[in-house]
Amino acid sequence: MRRRDLLTYGGCAAAGVVAGPAVLGAREGGRDGMPAYGSTGVELVGRSTPAADGYRYPAEWEPHESTVMVMPPPNNWRGSGFSMREVRRQWADVANRLAGYEPVLMVVRSDERRHATRLLSREIELVDLPCDDGWARDTGPMVVVNDAGDRRVAGFTFNGWGGKFPPYRDDALLKARLSAHLGLAMYRVDLVLEGGAVAADGEGTLLTTEQCLLHKNRNRAVGRGAVERRLRESLGADKVLWLGKGLEPDPITDGHVDGLAAFAKPGTVLLHTTDDKTDVNYPICADAKRRLEAATDAKGRDIEVIGVPLDGDISHLNFYIANGCVLVPVTRERRQDERPLGVLREAFDGRDVVEIDGRVLGEGGGGVHCVTQQVPRA
Repeated sequence: MRRRDLLTYGGCAAAGVVAGPAVLGAREGGRDGMPAYGSTGVELVGRSTPAADGYRYPAEWEPHESTVMVMPPPNNWRGSGFSMREVRRQWADVANRLAGYEPVLMVVRSDERRHATRLLSREIELVDLPCDDGWARDTGPMVVVNDAGDRRVAGFTFNGWGGKFPPYRDDALLKARLSAHLGLAMYRVDLVLEGGAVAADGEGTLLTTEQCLLHKNRNRAVGRGAVERRLRESLGADKVLWLGKGLEPDPITDGHVDGLAAFAKPGTVLLHTTDDKTDVNYPICADAKRRLEAATDAKGRDIEVIGVPLDGDISHLNFYIANGCVLVPVTRERRQDERPLGVLREAFDGRDVVEIDGRVLGEGGGGVHCVTQQVPRA
């Protein structure tokens, strides 16, 4: 797996975010304090939780109103070996292909608007907001829904992937600014979590990794039981399935689940696998398979595990399920893409499987899933 180890920001000290009033135990003003969401104009929900108010985090395959993306500024791409022209074209390719299936909202910094206007389809809505990076899955709003069709946002804390990539103050505030733009109220959640760290089946089951959510650079003062409780409260989950680690090497996300596994439907998990015992990921994938096969979901169903060969330099499982399609990152090398794509076409029969050249994304540390965040239909 190629990750963003080619970039030079790993090991940097965390940049400070401006901390607002703390809830659920965050230390006000401390390194783990919560951003000043009130400065963004977002409507903040009082002392309650999404689950207590009847909200849940829907599955990615449920109907979308739109998809949020963020055009990447140059911050974290200097010295990457790619020109910003190539990077912008990679994001634009995802957005333009996706716009053929559902509306796309692209966040752009004011100094990037001219590039976005030149590269993006006219159908794509451009929203000028400050941002530090382009990984919308981790900084965008995680929208929860209720049975009445209302929507709100579970506002988890973003801390720059454990403080690795400063500055990140604007990314920490982005979910609130977007919530205000979308007219959605937001809960402040005292838990450091990026969107790529969890997967949901829409029926009460969450999938995550111990490596990421229990990492000392995210939730060092919070035990596993408290993390699980906050996931249940914030995403309306009934059961959390814990995998051990994410794929290696991963100098950025510390084990995001969206490179390793994904729900194909309730009760069915797609999981990267390898038969190469010399691969550093062999024991990681084997352990994940054992855990899943021994588990049941929130409805009491055994988990069906479908293996997706880990044949390439990118994670084919870092796909995005949109209205009528699945956007899958590929290497454009048949020996790496053929087997994974075959499994995904069978798993998502009835949806178009759209191949996205994901080499720039892969070198940058992610895939199509990392640059997209769904806004479910009301």
